[in-house]
Amino acid sequence: MSDRRLTPANGRVAAMHLAGQVTAERYVAGTSMMLRNPVTDLCASPGGPRDRQLLLGAAVTVFEDRDGWSFVQSADGYVGYLPSNTLHEPTTPTHRVATVATHAYAAEDFKSPDIHSLPFGVLLTVIDERQKFFETNVGFVPKKHLRPLDRPFSDPATVAQLFFGVPYLWGGNSTYGIDCSGLVAASLTACDIDCPADSDMQREGLGHDVTDPLQRGDLIFWQGHVGMMVDADTMIHANAHHMATVYEPIENAITRIAAQGDGPVLARKRL
Repeated sequence: MSDRRLTPANGRVAAMHLAGQVTAERYVAGTSMMLRNPVTDLCASPGGPRDRQLLLGAAVTVFEDRDGWSFVQSADGYVGYLPSNTLHEPTTPTHRVATVATHAYAAEDFKSPDIHSLPFGVLLTVIDERQKFFETNVGFVPKKHLRPLDRPFSDPATVAQLFFGVPYLWGGNSTYGIDCSGLVAASLTACDIDCPADSDMQREGLGHDVTDPLQRGDLIFWQGHVGMMVDADTMIHANAHHMATVYEPIENAITRIAAQGDGPVLARKRL
């Protein structure tokens, strides 16, 4: 059975490459669009529960626009529904927000009205460079808060540590709220490492199994959960027990997670 999270088909429409594989009324190539809001829920159905989140500047392919909802597939392959008014024609991003958060201002002045609050990872197009600000497609943003896309981060654990203290949010993908797999995805994506969206996909698709002593950047998987090592003994992870992104000694986490009924470690992966 195909995974509905990764299969761009809903009965009415399907991606052209699925013709002959799934049943649909029509098969379409899809239209390239881009997210216009700082954070948008990607839903399992129109108006339904959140599966994941997409950030401003994220590219999607739209297969259907119906009753105010767009059926889309994101760049990491995840399929779902977005409010159609959260999308616009694509531009070419040049920079990402590289701090926990920043603001886009109406003018080249930190006292001017702030137009948007932007979380880590948002993709922006720089139009012009000023003394202390970049003029971008969404306003003026402090230069120190942006990083060119051709200069990705090099250490996923460093990125993960930027999220320390961020509140836990099921399906969250931003510094406004994040879950375990969202933390891993944000950390790897910022380092230009392709990463699936959910922890089961990450366990199947990332790295290779390791049995030697853990090291910084290793991923630890349980059923429905993932964390990242920051050193040989300590993991950072977003979790519902603490309702936050926290550091936790790995042995404590293994004992606690087993005791609460969520089972043993299923995999230890190294990228």
